[in-house]
Amino acid sequence: MPRNDETLATKKPIAPLGIIPLESISDIGQKVDQYLSQWRADRNSDHLDDITKSSYRSGSYIVSAKVPRFGSGEAKGEISQSVRGLDVYIMTDVTNYSLTYKLCGHTNHYSPDDHYADLKRIIAAIEGKANRITVILPFLYESRQHRRTSRESLDCAIALQELIAMGVDNIITFDAHDPRVQNAIPLHGFDTVQPAYQFIKGILKNVKDLQIDNEHLMIISPDEGGTNRAVYMASVLGVDMGMFYKRRDYSKIVDGRNPIVAHEFLGSSVEGKDVIIVDDMISSGESMIDVAKELKKRKANRIFTVATFGLFTSGLDKFDKAVEEGLIYRVVTTNLTYQTPELLSRPYYINCDMSKYIAYIIDTLNHDCTIASLLDPYERIEALVNKYKAGEY
Repeated sequence: MPRNDETLATKKPIAPLGIIPLESISDIGQKVDQYLSQWRADRNSDHLDDITKSSYRSGSYIVSAKVPRFGSGEAKGEISQSVRGLDVYIMTDVTNYSLTYKLCGHTNHYSPDDHYADLKRIIAAIEGKANRITVILPFLYESRQHRRTSRESLDCAIALQELIAMGVDNIITFDAHDPRVQNAIPLHGFDTVQPAYQFIKGILKNVKDLQIDNEHLMIISPDEGGTNRAVYMASVLGVDMGMFYKRRDYSKIVDGRNPIVAHEFLGSSVEGKDVIIVDDMISSGESMIDVAKELKKRKANRIFTVATFGLFTSGLDKFDKAVEEGLIYRVVTTNLTYQTPELLSRPYYINCDMSKYIAYIIDTLNHDCTIASLLDPYERIEALVNKYKAGEY
């Protein structure tokens, strides 16, 4: 049962629930739907009137929708049932490149732009008939293009404003690259969720000999941008943190960015300690592996690389080699982005399932209740760590 079940059992939903997981995130969507169906079947709903109760308990809340494509590569959004008056939650994974479509006889893999266009097509197909629309974008579209440093586009801000203009009421994302991008839509709902609890739960479930104290464990931020993330995790675990900053060559641009010259470390000694490097994403993985090398030079013990989004844009060979050489002990990411079968098969990989957490968020928002306790998992982490230390987990 959800943690806030007592509160939800006394509140009426804002409107009947509808979930639209697009094909890119269908696996998580199915799990979320199963959680919601089970929770609501078991929950006391005597306070609801007969009309509300009839829609409250359902075998499935998924609204059938699809985005078929023409031979030219163009597409349209279709919804196969009425959404009038529903509290609709649309979910999509803009990083899922495994999906393909035909373009004039050629096979094209979906890009983030394709997924975002499909999201807009489904919103357009709703035609403003829904009671409320919430978009769940685990990986915030164009979040790496969140600020302007020269004559360039501000894609993330434009996308957020575009969604709001189409009638979206709330946007929920995970570990936004820079949460300040929400300033583009200051009068609308925007929440960025940290999966710190799921990270710690995944590590403690798979590693039984971790000693959580200052003498044996340390949290590391691989750059200055992720300091807040590392500070939070270090604080709730009661251990020290350190950080690297990337010294770059600003006279050159390689693959759209200034190349890193060196990683400089700030913090106390890591000698003999297990280290958790925490970041928002693993893209090519070069930065994570470089940081792991620097930590090994400083005689760190086991190194865990932890990131919300495991994109692995250059494949897994580098990580296979790093694990084989003893640089990295475990790689930890969530299922919020597409995971290849090869990644899931790696013995060093720890997968953190976020579907239950998303179901919590949807269930709570549908009852128009605060999600503050879900956004700050301090108490849950503390309880989990205490159980682990007591040998009960």
